[in-house]
Amino acid sequence: MKKLLMICGLLFSVITFAQAQQDGGRKMRTPEERAQKNAEGLTKRLGLNDDQKAKATAIFLEQANAVNKAREAGSDDKEARRAQMKQLNEDTDAKINALLTEDQKKTYETWKAERKDKMKRGGRGDGQKSDGNR
Repeated sequence: MKKLLMICGLLFSVITFAQAQQDGGRKMRTPEERAQKNAEGLTKRLGLNDDQKAKATAIFLEQANAVNKAREAGSDDKEARRAQMKQLNEDTDAKINALLTEDQKKTYETWKAERKDKMKRGGRGDGQKSDGNR
């Protein structure tokens, strides 16, 4: 179970950083935009109701703001920064899990496992094909 949480945390870290850099040379999304996009993605994958979507958006906004704050702090210690991001992602994952139904949790776990597998194979891990131009 501990390994699963660690893996989930790392996946969320990768996704958060990938989304921040996904636009290549374009402007990075605001925390609000990232939170909205993440919540919409979960809604689409898990069939969240309006209340769940609103709560997920708030959770993702909290995470995005914390990530921005950590980036602005600009710590030179990569290990400390990585540990902080990992903890943020684990906390976010736990909060998201708390608002899901049992069926949604199963789908969520399956989706995270698929992303993990794709990341191991060099894919983007978000269900989309990488076109190599990013």
